[in-house]
Formats: sequence, C-alpha cells, structure tokens
Amino acid sequence: MNYTHLIFVVSLVLIVGFVISCKSTTSTQELLPAPEFREADKPFANVYKLLDGEWNGDFIIYEDPTPQPLGKVDLKNLTLANVQAPHLKEVNRIKVNQVYTSESPYFQRVVITDYYPDSDKTEVATGVNKVEKGKMWCIVNKPSETIIHEGSTEGPSTIIWQSNQQSPQKIEYFKETVGETEYEIIGYGYYTGDDATLTPRLWFYGKYERG
Repeated sequence: MNYTHLIFVVSLVLIVGFVISCKSTTSTQELLPAPEFREADKPFANVYKLLDGEWNGDFIIYEDPTPQPLGKVDLKNLTLANVQAPHLKEVNRIKVNQVYTSESPYFQRVVITDYYPDSDKTEVATGVNKVEKGKMWCIVNKPSETIIHEGSTEGPSTIIWQSNQQSPQKIEYFKETVGETEYEIIGYGYYTGDDATLTPRLWFYGKYERG
C-alpha cells in the first residue's frame, strides 16, 4: 500500500466536521477545466491564496502498534501532541516539493514532487484545489489513481481535508495550517484491514517551508 497521499495533502497539506464521501478513479477529467463560478462559492473566495508559491519539506508517516478504543483521542481537534506520542514509530519519510498557482479566487493548481529516499524513487502528481457548487475540493492525480478530498475551514489559515471511502476502506483526515513562511499538516488514515472502531493505526505529519 502506498501511504502517501497525500495530501496534499497537501501535503498534503493535508489533507481535515468530517463525514464525507471520497472516490478514487484513474480519470483526470475532474482536473480540467476550472468550474463555473456560482453565488454559493463566494464565501470561499481566496480560501487557497495563502498556499500560492513553492514549498519544501518532509512528510512523515507514523505507525501506532497498539491502537486504542475510540474516545481515547480527540480525532477532530488534532495537535502536534498527536504525532509526538512516544509509542508511535516512524515508518516512512518523504521529501516533498509543492508548487501552488491560483488561477482565480476559487481555483488553484498544484504540482507535487515526492522523493522517497529509502527507494530512491521520485513521483510527480498534478492536482487542483477548487471551490465548486459551494464546496471545497482537493483533487490529486497520481500516476496510479486520482484522489479526492472534501474540505472545510477552521479560521482564516487552516483547511481540513477528509475522505470516507468504505470499499475499499480509505478514511483520511488532514488538518493543514498555512503561515507566511511555514505550512504544517497533521492527519491520520484508516486503510484496508484497519479497525475503524479503534484509534488510527497510521498518523501523518508534514512541515514545509516557503521558497
């Protein structure tokens, strides 16, 4: 299983209230063209603007060997403490470059380059962040699949991306906070074989710097 998403993630960037449907497809038709503006989109004008530019950093995947019953962790209000728990084990670290370019207040393109040091492999993905019919969407076209997350905001600088796909199971939640020079992602995922009645087995942390 490929644990990156990301993200985008974004990086993904992850990536974060969420009971939302997600679909995976090999089609790229969702990426083009930019959707027609509607009045319902107006409250989201420039919601992605802070991301414009180039970002570089690490995206880290952690595994929890002993997930606990739900309720032990607040899965909606994620903080750095969630990924700093001493029992988590780092299982992958990805070098990430992301370049975001807004084409309108409601449509932004991204090119994501992930480098996997362990395998000396580079993967390039293209995607969009868009507002369509009054909803926020992140669509990333990877070489093997297209990943779709629905979004919401938490204040002026935080975007939450999430998906809830049941067959096969792929539940992801990413909280992305963007500043002038730094961009932080905290998230988690449940995948095929994971017990969704327990706390997540996989956790994600990304920190990118502008420039």
